[in-house]
Amino acid sequence: MGDILNPGYEKFKISLGSENYVDKTMLLRETNTLYNTERRFICVSRPRRFGKTMGANMLAAYYGSYVDSKKLFENFKIVNDTSFETYLNQSNVLMVNIQEFLSLSSTVEEMIGFIKTSITDEIAEAYPDLKFKAIDNFIQVMKDTYRFTGKPFVILIDEWDCLLRENKEDVDGHKDYLDFLRLWLKDQVYVGLAYMTGILPIKKYGTQSALNMFKEYSMTLPGRFQQFFGFTSFEVEQLCRENSMDFSEMKNWYNGYFVDSEQAIYNPKSVISALEDKKFSNYWSKTETFETLRDYIQFDFDDLREKITILLSGNAVRIENETFVNDMTTFYSSDDILILLVHLGYLAYYSETESVIIPNEEVKLEFVKSMKTLNWDNVISAIKDSTALLNAIWDLDCESVASNLEKVHQENTAILNYNDENALSAIISLALYAAKDYYTIIREFPAGKGFSDLVFIPRKKHLDKPALVVELKWNKTAKSAIDQIKKKNYPAALDEYQGSLLLVAVNYDKKTKKHDCIIESYNKAKDN
Repeated sequence: MGDILNPGYEKFKISLGSENYVDKTMLLRETNTLYNTERRFICVSRPRRFGKTMGANMLAAYYGSYVDSKKLFENFKIVNDTSFETYLNQSNVLMVNIQEFLSLSSTVEEMIGFIKTSITDEIAEAYPDLKFKAIDNFIQVMKDTYRFTGKPFVILIDEWDCLLRENKEDVDGHKDYLDFLRLWLKDQVYVGLAYMTGILPIKKYGTQSALNMFKEYSMTLPGRFQQFFGFTSFEVEQLCRENSMDFSEMKNWYNGYFVDSEQAIYNPKSVISALEDKKFSNYWSKTETFETLRDYIQFDFDDLREKITILLSGNAVRIENETFVNDMTTFYSSDDILILLVHLGYLAYYSETESVIIPNEEVKLEFVKSMKTLNWDNVISAIKDSTALLNAIWDLDCESVASNLEKVHQENTAILNYNDENALSAIISLALYAAKDYYTIIREFPAGKGFSDLVFIPRKKHLDKPALVVELKWNKTAKSAIDQIKKKNYPAALDEYQGSLLLVAVNYDKKTKKHDCIIESYNKAKDN
């Protein structure tokens, strides 16, 4: 057993010893279906602390031929899969952490040479009877080892993209490194499985991937590996039950990635930290400095500030995902910045609508912290004043609500193109930023005979607050909005909610640039 060649199962065994380990062993079923096929090249990109390295350690423990790891998996789901015995401990595993080699090297050429030498030396030590045709030819050494042992290589490359992230401007170095990976892996029969993990998808040159034999599973295209990196809602709910933690609060803080009609993914690092500390806080973002986010949201694209403001308000932004070349320096539009933030974990991508959002409370706090160090005074002012606006709604103070919204509107016209109900929704949401502390906020909530624009449902620890049904109008009247709420019976969708309820109607008059507001208490018992 070596450091690189067949490193064994000790690292994965440590993970299994964790109090809140979540069974992700069915990842092996997916990789087994790809083993020794044309589809055997896999690249998984996720933000930091999403379980990439743990997954690679599991693959090393399962495929490596140096030790018998069957007992390690006996209590997990994979043992019931028909492929489990077939591929168990049948390969030579090479586990390469690029970050380690990069940190020990002063140039890309030196790093590549160090990787080759380290692998060759461990192979020669493990197989002293192997006669190499050319010990100085790395590819030939791989071929000779495969011929001698009859065992395909499972090549696990962790942090594959750290060179591209840390040496951002070294374009020639990037190409040399990618050429090395392509020569080592592409079309080589000794490769039973090549599995790379990183933060960024594979670098593009023009429209082509530099390693086009790889199938990528990224934050924008999670595919079949979606459930194995991050925790699913079912897994988090079960962990909350076992640890007596509030699932609804966990959802508010850490949910939001890869949300579609079937699946929601949580940040695993943050969930585990909250369970261990019995406290909801900002955990994952401590693995990245807020300066990283700040540096990108201040890029000089005309519409970037508008899009970030809309995102901070809780609304989604549609984007084009065509020009991003998968590096951290080449940007052709604000959408390229937003896609990078998706891969870094600061935004979530919804493939069904081709849009992005800020995924949860934890990440939203990072945006606010970054904005405080930039020239975003009007946005920060709206956030600070949002508690007063919320109190005015609770007090049924329509005049104060209208004047507060007017202030937020006027101060942010330079950022937001204020010309439709979507912009009005962004202003309302920004002005009600403080509501996130008390409510679960739902946009386009199916209610009665139609959809209300916004519904605010009190979270468990704030059931003393009234629910809010909000209807927005543009160039009409607040009365028409309140009439619509009643006519279409929007409150009917809140039948399970038994607390107090306020109907909030807001209109913006484009000609006078004035807002008007009507707030009414709603008696559900009387309606029934």
